Amino acid sequence: MSAPGLDYGLIGNGRVAALIDKNGRIVWWCFPRFDSNPVFSRLLTGDEDKGYTDVVLQDQVRAESEYDRNTAIIVTTLTDANGGCVRITDFAPRFVHYGRMFHPTQIFRRIEPVSGLPRIRIRVRPTFEYGVPATIRTIGSSHIRYGFSGSDVLRLTTDAPLSYVAEETPFALTRPITLVFGPDEPLESGIETTGRRFEYETRQWWLSWVRTLAIPYEWQSAVIRAAITLKLCTFDDTGAIVAAITTSIPESPGSGRTWDYRYCWLRDAYFVVQALNHLGNTHSMEAYLDYLTNAVQKPGPLRPVYGIVPTQNLEEWTAKDLAGFEGHGPVRVGNAAADQHQHDVYGSIILAAQQMFVDERLERMGDIALFRRLEQHGELAWRVALQPDAGLWEFRGRWRVHTHSAAMCWVACDRLSSIAQTLGLPSEAETWRERARQLRGEILERAWNPKRGAFTAAFGSDELDASSLLLAEIGLVAPSDPRFISTCEVIERELSRNGHVMRYTADDDFGTPESAFLICRFWLADALAAIGRVGDARDHFVDLLRYRNSYGLMSEDVDPVTGRLWGNLPQTYSMAGIVITAKRLSKGWEQAWSLASL
Repeated sequence: MSAPGLDYGLIGNGRVAALIDKNGRIVWWCFPRFDSNPVFSRLLTGDEDKGYTDVVLQDQVRAESEYDRNTAIIVTTLTDANGGCVRITDFAPRFVHYGRMFHPTQIFRRIEPVSGLPRIRIRVRPTFEYGVPATIRTIGSSHIRYGFSGSDVLRLTTDAPLSYVAEETPFALTRPITLVFGPDEPLESGIETTGRRFEYETRQWWLSWVRTLAIPYEWQSAVIRAAITLKLCTFDDTGAIVAAITTSIPESPGSGRTWDYRYCWLRDAYFVVQALNHLGNTHSMEAYLDYLTNAVQKPGPLRPVYGIVPTQNLEEWTAKDLAGFEGHGPVRVGNAAADQHQHDVYGSIILAAQQMFVDERLERMGDIALFRRLEQHGELAWRVALQPDAGLWEFRGRWRVHTHSAAMCWVACDRLSSIAQTLGLPSEAETWRERARQLRGEILERAWNPKRGAFTAAFGSDELDASSLLLAEIGLVAPSDPRFISTCEVIERELSRNGHVMRYTADDDFGTPESAFLICRFWLADALAAIGRVGDARDHFVDLLRYRNSYGLMSEDVDPVTGRLWGNLPQTYSMAGIVITAKRLSKGWEQAWSLASL
């Protein structure tokens, strides 16, 4: 199971999101939105003691932290050597108010004495401009303003003794106190009253939302936590779902593989839509599809990654004032992958958008106008399908005709044919069907390597790639095709490390990969189930769940030797994988009741 390293819980409300460690320290919070400067940046400060807020309990001997069941509220209990106990409740408000969603850019922290006479210190040490400690601190009647020249201001409103907070002075906690972090705006009502009411309303909203989910009979708690996490990675204002809340947690220590994942990758689109569809979460799915159609509305080549506001600049630069997670830098802001040519994006966007033409639950379904826009991207897919690109894994130093990229271009043509048929456009359906037929024949001939007994990473290559496990999923080959069965067996044998699955093992721009990609093992489980090895698939899935952290979250990578999680957290790909694979492998509810009656 997973070793210590990324044991953080996530709170949020669709506008902000923060990570909290097992001692109740808030170590990561980008303010005022997902892709902003982290005012709490301790996650990436190395040995420097800055960028966090916490509660220090005198003579502490124990800390316990967990989610309040089926919510995005984290409760941490600190106990001292004398029996004194403190409960910390953290949440970002989210509930319906005056007929609309109320989700301010605020984090609430409620600190309550549970037993004894605990003595605490409250420390608030924000950073600005990606790692620069606050240089401005102004104390008001019930608030403290923190800032840095030219930066946004962070306001702490609290009913705690301001002098004790400002000076980090220990004091006896004899009553509940509330801390509200957010913009430089006063609260409209009393601090304690607001804190209690917002906590209650937020808890009720999450409990009600969870009751709307369609979940499998087995692995319910894991799927619910994954669903909540996907919701927390959604930027409600535009519908974007980011790949992760963090930047620059390395794929492996000292590797230099540190990337900013606070953006929206088109390659994630199909898997996210699939997960949301499985959950019956049509509102989030529809908002995400709206985001995608807005992101790709301009004609011309698509970018692999877009900001949470699609038009924003994602130029990559290095944050010099942040040392990196456990000192492993560099810390990157922005992502140069936005300028790469990755041909799989065309199939990804059309595959996701296909849902709009067949799902009658949606308020606004796809029409001929949307089809014409998608056709423009299909034309590009047809043009570049057999040309070299950077590939799914975003190689920065080499281009090849990647099997996955070509296959996703085939997907673009194939699904456009299906959509045209649905819309009653027989001529267009035949055009795209013929193009798909031609591409399929070319791909199956050039990607199959008889010497390796597998569909390989690129045309004419002997290298293996876990993305070949998706070829049956997307429909390029049947699961019963002997070539696909052989591919699954070869990848399982040669890319597996202690049960985990590497993306590939060949050297890349940064040397030899050391970590396994968690999503690749989900792909393996799905592929094994498709070829009839359901028992093996379930074994993989059950073992995978052991590598969630104590809060039920998964990152991108895992060290196949130590079992330690690495990579940005929480990883949307991984959390969607939990939902999709659980839904496929779970016993049905009907089976559950029939078994119970025996």
